[in-house]
Amino acid sequence: MIIPSWGVSSPAIPAPAKSHSRGQFFTPTVRCPPAAPVRPWFMRLIDTHVHLDFPKLRDDLPAVLARANEAGIGGFVLPAYDTTGWDAVASIAADHEDVFPAFGLHPWEAHRDFEIDGLRERLLTSDAVAVGEIGLDTKIDAPDLETQLSVFRAQLRLARALDLPVILHCRGVFDVFVDVIAEVGPVRGVVHAFSRGPELAKRFLDLGLYLGLGGAITRPGAKKPRRSAVVAPLERIVLETDAPGLGMDGVPNGENEPANVRAVAASLAELRNTTIEEIADRTTRNAHELFRLP
Repeated sequence: MIIPSWGVSSPAIPAPAKSHSRGQFFTPTVRCPPAAPVRPWFMRLIDTHVHLDFPKLRDDLPAVLARANEAGIGGFVLPAYDTTGWDAVASIAADHEDVFPAFGLHPWEAHRDFEIDGLRERLLTSDAVAVGEIGLDTKIDAPDLETQLSVFRAQLRLARALDLPVILHCRGVFDVFVDVIAEVGPVRGVVHAFSRGPELAKRFLDLGLYLGLGGAITRPGAKKPRRSAVVAPLERIVLETDAPGLGMDGVPNGENEPANVRAVAASLAELRNTTIEEIADRTTRNAHELFRLP
């Protein structure tokens, strides 16, 4: 079977802008590929989706960040999950110049009390780099889709008004998801934890979105996301762990951490028959362009 490659152009968009278990302390699993030590000044990677505010990482945060830095990870995008976590996200970002916050309401929490004006204020006063994590999910029983849609549309409109990118979550309702984004209008953003095939990847790319690739592409049996990783334009890919919740090859769910972005980069390099240095350079530039990182 011949897998097509795409020359995907972005539409007219504003100019440059899980299992989430909150458990106890854990023994981290770092899966760096066998290679010479990676020096942060030689190769810099960015984890564009990591929940450093979740206790499994926050309880040992200095060591978590030190292991990531030793593996060559020099930046972290920290998206909020619910409104009760906004203060923790802001605090961690304020204490670490290489941690960049995003604020929003996850679809699993769309039934909670939520004021769009409160989100607007938080985004404007906390140096936020994105609105997120937001989206739709029909793999859960509640909240219902209509409730999720109302909150999702409001957050998309706010992102457009503030010229911020969005960090997107979607499971089980891709047609509606694509239609809502098209309806609200062009947005910059990333579909995080992308684990589907090239056909759906192309639909997201045609909307001008980036693909957030993580642990799925490290699994040899994950044929669909690995095919997408090969054919998607490298300039539209960013890397992530979604730690601690999502695992990867050799790392169980709930035990991931940002140092493992290096293993994701190594897998992508192998799949695309290139070097990890090229992957690091291009995906880091992509993250800077998408999130307007300093």
